[in-house]
Amino acid sequence: MNDNENIRRFRDRTEAGRLLASQLVRYASRPNLLILALPRGGVPVGFEIARTLHAPLDIFLVRKLGVPGQEELAMGAVASGNVRVLQSDVVEAFGIPQSIIDAVTAEETRELARRERAFRGDRPSPQIRGRNIILADDGLATGSTMHAAVVALKQQEPERIIVAVPIASRETCDEFKSEVDEVICLRTPASFYAVGLWYKTFLQLTDEEVREFLRKADEFRFSPASDHSIRVN
Repeated sequence: MNDNENIRRFRDRTEAGRLLASQLVRYASRPNLLILALPRGGVPVGFEIARTLHAPLDIFLVRKLGVPGQEELAMGAVASGNVRVLQSDVVEAFGIPQSIIDAVTAEETRELARRERAFRGDRPSPQIRGRNIILADDGLATGSTMHAAVVALKQQEPERIIVAVPIASRETCDEFKSEVDEVICLRTPASFYAVGLWYKTFLQLTDEEVREFLRKADEFRFSPASDHSIRVN
């Protein structure tokens, strides 16, 4: 990666989140600020932002609606808050009937609900309307999940959406500039390859670790003098 030799890899998601948070401190005074992380990898990043800005942290889940037989191709997505987004051009191009759309939606909605329970437990879904949202992940390659999250969030009428990631391809980062109010990508290497390559430690989080980050974020807001760092990456 000769063209990327000047771009240092992050030690882990915690370091990446802290560096990203340092670029977001001006939002600490914004009313109704909410940090939303895309699980699982975005949660440690979002935790550090929430900790620095002393803001609430929650998760925002997105499930792709795949075209039957070509599931890698998205005809839409479902997201937290009972939101469904359809790609009308894909639906029309493949002549997908409403019955199939509804069946795939039902299946993915069940899976989304299962993951919501696994990650959130008894926590109620956050109120989005009128909020200043910082939407965080650990990186953007194609950005398809983040795109779906942004579209779904807009349907819930937030005041402002800021997409914040430690690492992204240049092209993907630029695409979001016309979709949201602000995009913060700390590093945009010329040759991107994959998000995980830009971290020295890039482990998969468990459901319990996601819940622990959310619990510690709540705890930190009410005891700011304490150190509630979590070393899970």
